[in-house]
Amino acid sequence: MALSLQSSARTAFLRSTRSCPRVAVRRRELQSRSLFSWFKRSSQKPKTKTEPAPVLSQDDLFHPFSKSPFPALRARGEAIQKLAPCPVCASAHKAHDAQPKAVKFECPNCGWPTHCSEEHWREDTEHEKYCSRLREANEDEHDLRSGRRMREFELPGPHDSEAAISFANWDVFWYTRGFPSMDTERSRRHASKLLTYPITIGSVLHQHSGLTLSNQRLTPEGSRSLAALRTTLHVPPGAPETEELSVDKPQMRIFILGARAESSLPPHVWEQLCLLFPAALFHLYFIGPQVSLPKPKDWYTKTATAGSTGTSSSSDSSSASSSSATDTVSTQPAPAAEDNKVKEEEKPVYLPNVYEPPTPAPIARLKRTRDSIERYGVPSYTVPYTHQLTITGMQANYSEVHPQFAETFDPYTDCFFLFSPGFGFPSPTSTSEVTGEPLLQIQSPTEWGPVIPQLLATKCPIFVTGFSPADVERDVKSLSMAEGVAGEFDWVITPGPNTFGSEKWEIADFDPRVMVKTNWGVWGIRGKTREVREKASWFGSS
Repeated sequence: MALSLQSSARTAFLRSTRSCPRVAVRRRELQSRSLFSWFKRSSQKPKTKTEPAPVLSQDDLFHPFSKSPFPALRARGEAIQKLAPCPVCASAHKAHDAQPKAVKFECPNCGWPTHCSEEHWREDTEHEKYCSRLREANEDEHDLRSGRRMREFELPGPHDSEAAISFANWDVFWYTRGFPSMDTERSRRHASKLLTYPITIGSVLHQHSGLTLSNQRLTPEGSRSLAALRTTLHVPPGAPETEELSVDKPQMRIFILGARAESSLPPHVWEQLCLLFPAALFHLYFIGPQVSLPKPKDWYTKTATAGSTGTSSSSDSSSASSSSATDTVSTQPAPAAEDNKVKEEEKPVYLPNVYEPPTPAPIARLKRTRDSIERYGVPSYTVPYTHQLTITGMQANYSEVHPQFAETFDPYTDCFFLFSPGFGFPSPTSTSEVTGEPLLQIQSPTEWGPVIPQLLATKCPIFVTGFSPADVERDVKSLSMAEGVAGEFDWVITPGPNTFGSEKWEIADFDPRVMVKTNWGVWGIRGKTREVREKASWFGSS
């Protein structure tokens, strides 16, 4: 359809130019223009680009999931109805060890499926505690799809090298960084969810970080580790932070392990991290079995071919072909179009988040994207996005590619970030040979068990986030239970809240009462360093 539209438009344009030469048109316009016409106002008003009308207005964002105008939200409501148990039934049947009923009734105040019936909804007095948060999340999801201009996603470019950036909180950061004004709480939630990954990294590594020795979030060992990294990220005191000073600097390598949603962020979002350090060069490595890879090279060709196969013109005359290209297509779809339609119907509209997030959809293939499977031996890609930022993604466990980097790590240029790795969660694949119970993921040989000792051996700092206070506490406690980890690390950053965590509530599909915030907390460790002392000689002299 798009190809026929372009061809018909091109034909009409060529016909008009052939019948009336461009030079002759300009001459006639000049000849008909008088001397005094220069002082007349033009009768034609300048054309202004009008923004498309949003699907939903700001006062019409609340919709129950079953009546949502968006198929993805209706599908999510159906998934919750199949997965989530009724809280009233669960408490009543706990003593009888019975299976609670699934939620089928949507709360009229928040729009989420919360109970098996209206009767149990009225009986549940605890629902009021989280009903307002569910309604907030409901309106946020509809606002993202409303079609309005998302000004909070309009990211700024380079900032003045003489202007200091503050990492006190989101508001001060947005102001000193030159972001658009966040006028509503909803805009704050959207922007913080989008930027929490790159800005969390920047707020930890930057020399103006809010994690300091004075507030006891940074330890003496951590101060030395960050000082080493900051010699690569920043310029000497007194020198301006400019791109010219990055010419002779080594590349800063940031390994993001167990990457999921962060690997699907557009590169221009990750560029915001680079803009915090104008005089540094970055190479981001996304490594994990759920890393999002680019679409295949022939994906766009197949899509265009499938689209053109479904369009046809039934007339030989130019006027008939023009009308068929602009108005309608053939009423009988081609077989290829029917197959594509069936495939689209079979593809799930929404993948439920059951304990483990689904693998993100393939990302767009940029012009300079190239496959790297020959270099790393695993499904991977590399894209040099800008002179300052290079991104590599590997869809594999880190232990599979560690030997390729083992001899190259440098505490002055390398660090690791693990966003909500789930160290303290039970492993779905490994069990204890003694008790038969599931091992923790930090103990599992197929998950983080062999990875963390390898990271500690590099002596590079390891920064970890958690989605709630309980998640941070669970992961920290698991360190003392893992062989090769307990007693083998020093604290870099003590566990605590992350100033640049997401402010948006994430609702669990298996139970709407479970709500978390992405990157709520942050902490950091590194491999233990042991001082080497000269042993006293046999004669007592040192």
